[in-house]
Amino acid sequence: MKKILLATRPLVPPWDEASKNFAYFLAKSMESHHVSILTTPTWLPDLPANVTQIPCYTKNELDFSEKLRLLSALRGLRNKFDITHYLFTPTRKNTSLINFFSRPTHGKTLQTIATLREDLYGAKQWKQLLFADRIIVYSDYSKHILERVGFDNVTRIYPGTDLSLYRPQPKDAEALTFFNLTPDDFVVMYPGEYVRLGATDMLAEWLIEYYRTHPDSAMKFVFACRVKHEDDRLKKVEITERFAAAGILDRIRFTDTYADMPKLYNLADIMAFPVGDMRGKFDVPLVIIEAYACGKPVILSDLPIFQEFSSDTICATIPRGSAEALTETVDTLMRNPAAREALGREARTFVEGSFDLKDTVRRYEDVYASM
Repeated sequence: MKKILLATRPLVPPWDEASKNFAYFLAKSMESHHVSILTTPTWLPDLPANVTQIPCYTKNELDFSEKLRLLSALRGLRNKFDITHYLFTPTRKNTSLINFFSRPTHGKTLQTIATLREDLYGAKQWKQLLFADRIIVYSDYSKHILERVGFDNVTRIYPGTDLSLYRPQPKDAEALTFFNLTPDDFVVMYPGEYVRLGATDMLAEWLIEYYRTHPDSAMKFVFACRVKHEDDRLKKVEITERFAAAGILDRIRFTDTYADMPKLYNLADIMAFPVGDMRGKFDVPLVIIEAYACGKPVILSDLPIFQEFSSDTICATIPRGSAEALTETVDTLMRNPAAREALGREARTFVEGSFDLKDTVRRYEDVYASM
């Protein structure tokens, strides 16, 4: 049994952030190794005996002071583990600080890279940023990119999801009440971001036009987006004002956060993710995998990075930025419950075969054992 340190942001509730959720699930599901996780003084209950909590943080927010605490903790812990596993997106600053102050001089290192940020970095930069003995990426797309520039230590492991938690369920009565929805409302949900991903403005324009041409539609639209920064808040205010001016605000719902993500997903009749780009997001957006796991029909844009987990049998794909295609696809799925059920059923089957958290954990256990 090897001693593993997961170097992450604070692993504390709420469980509403994909990388944090994944690290927590990985730790509590690991059986063949001893895992240490970085938390706050608020202890997490119900963790197995092979998981140790190290309260190096004082709060959930990873601000400047908490980053200093992390760096200090990593320096103090750097030679006490067989493997130090870094689970955050590398940048020039954090890589330099780790290499200078806290990189282990004994034991092995592992980096899980959720996205390559091709918009920021090229081959030269990645050779500087990726310092670990082994590299794990989320997609074959990223694996092939790194191999083309000379990396020979890269393994692809899809991020898993808890299929016992994320599963098809009826619409929850309390959740319906929370969002001021009725069982008869047809819910289309966007589980994205307000500023990044290039979808919000397109969706706002689409919704205004959609309700103008479909005045009697039973559709309600939910922006399931967290306000992470001031730019997000301003964008939310902007589109809210646009919806009010168009007289459709009563058909729109917003949620900055909702504790029970499976209940949130299961409110949706359609999950729409017509993004323009994926800069700064995971190669495999876990919101899509979780929606698949809940048996939801998903509408995706035709980005190349999505090809690995999209097909005509598990989702509906539309040209990037096409409001016309979005209208046609939503209308088709609204009229055809059998088509929605078929997509949702195949999506669930796909996730069971490729994104089961138990399989993901086994693959990480194998990687740890081989190092």
